[in-house]
Amino acid sequence: MPTEIERKFLVDHEKWAAVAKPDGKDYEQGYILSEEKRTVRIRVTGDAAFLTLKGPSAGISRSEYEYRIPVAEGAEILDSFAVSGIQKTRYNVEVAGHTWEVDVFAGENSGLIVAEIELQHEDETFEKPDWIGREVSTDTRYTNAALSVYPYNTWK
Repeated sequence: MPTEIERKFLVDHEKWAAVAKPDGKDYEQGYILSEEKRTVRIRVTGDAAFLTLKGPSAGISRSEYEYRIPVAEGAEILDSFAVSGIQKTRYNVEVAGHTWEVDVFAGENSGLIVAEIELQHEDETFEKPDWIGREVSTDTRYTNAALSVYPYNTWK
């Protein structure tokens, strides 16, 4: 079973603004099913689309199945079946042999910047860039699925 092992952190806006970034990729992401123990997501970007199924979290690990699909079909599924969604721009930043995926959210989640790092095992060590802030790996409010239903800008 494919497993995703991921840690998630908030990003310091001021320090992030000073980082030399690669080009970002805009994502439109919709949720067909979003429950505590499973999600089914469709993600569309300019040149690719993906159907992703995720299982329940156990710490920072969970099962994940991801399939590339034709972009036109991804857009159609997004429009026809998604019940909630998010928009973001993703930047992939290489730091000391690891790729940090930095998501700058838009729409109702604007103002939120989250960085994720995928690991080979849960206790793997890695270098944190200075723009990394507080860890939110186990705070379910910061999952993309949760943000699609309870956007960041509605939090009190």
